[in-house]
Amino acid sequence: MQRLLPSELAWYATGRFYAAEDGSLADYGYFLHLPFPGCPLFDGPRGETTAYFTFAAKPFSDRPVANGGLSLAVDPVGEFSLYLQRRPAGNFDDPATFAQGDRIATFRRTSLVVDTTVAGGSAGTALLISNVFSARLIESRSFAFDGREYDLAHAVGHGITQFGIAATAPIAPPPRGYTSVVPFTGSAIALGA
Repeated sequence: MQRLLPSELAWYATGRFYAAEDGSLADYGYFLHLPFPGCPLFDGPRGETTAYFTFAAKPFSDRPVANGGLSLAVDPVGEFSLYLQRRPAGNFDDPATFAQGDRIATFRRTSLVVDTTVAGGSAGTALLISNVFSARLIESRSFAFDGREYDLAHAVGHGITQFGIAATAPIAPPPRGYTSVVPFTGSAIALGA
């Protein structure tokens, strides 16, 4: 497996931000691309229920800041892990399903994350939600899958920087435990050795 160069694309991910009834936030989802050439990512058509590789964040709390047409959410330093689900079981109605299987890596964000919502128009509706963060790889485990050996540490080096875009309107939350859910996508580049 070839090591990525610094700033080379490491992954594409998609998932959802969940606001829990206790006020905590977390994000869960799956990967559309990883730096594992030839490795299957799905057991069937692309989607959360067929994804072999998923992620889950440790819950956290944010602090809101307002600046005119910008609404900022300041997230603290936190961790998220990647999982290999040899039997895919992800389900957006049950976010804990994304934290199952073999944990293959854990990352810690290196600083605060500022999620920015840009409002526009006379009604002040959201036009764009974005964020950027860097995360250091704090744990990685090599694993065998589909007849080959992989290790995320070999591919990304010290970690990643991810650029994210989120939907401007929440969708219906799962029936229990959550008050709001917002879909997002993220593109990460490798920090390198």
